[in-house]
Amino acid sequence: MTTSNNTSPNSKPSSKQSKGEQKNRTLTIKLVMATVAMFGFGYALVPLYDVMCEALGINGKTSDVAAVQPVGMQVDISRTISVELMAHIPPNMPWQLKPANSVMTVHPGEVIQTVYYATNLSRQDLVGQAVPSVSPGMAASYFNKMECFCFSKQPLKAGESTELALMFYIEPNIPDSIHTLTLSYTLFDISEKQTSTSSSPITLTNATLRSIE
Repeated sequence: MTTSNNTSPNSKPSSKQSKGEQKNRTLTIKLVMATVAMFGFGYALVPLYDVMCEALGINGKTSDVAAVQPVGMQVDISRTISVELMAHIPPNMPWQLKPANSVMTVHPGEVIQTVYYATNLSRQDLVGQAVPSVSPGMAASYFNKMECFCFSKQPLKAGESTELALMFYIEPNIPDSIHTLTLSYTLFDISEKQTSTSSSPITLTNATLRSIE
């Protein structure tokens, strides 16, 4: 009498299948964790990059603190650098901002004074904040502002015009490869932000009400 065997030759023990599934799950978890870690590292690079740019003055960012002219700094009259002054006004900012001189020829180490002209073209009072940038980016660390309207907020009444002072110098050790430098200001409307900051809620207590009466 022949006994039939119901076990397929291709079948594997269930224990081996469970071990394989466990390995797959472990691998999947590791891959997910690695992906999450990569994204986290990418986001962490953003603030680190900003800190480095602020400290080194690279990528066009300049310091927001007034510089002091070094004692004994010599003017290099053998070199000249063309400084282009520009202004960018976003579409939602109803101001006019333009430099008194669009191009200035300066010597490294020379202190330069100039102005920008600003006009509020709207029918309401506004507060503006100018943000500077320098190009090429590597030139930013050699460009120093001793006085700049970008250091503070600039309020202008409706239709009002004013002169905004700028004083700067370029360090004598600026690379010889830099012959032209562009200083550009982008103007932002911070009126709403300024209003919300200056406005604080007033709490009236019973004692206060009694004193008013």
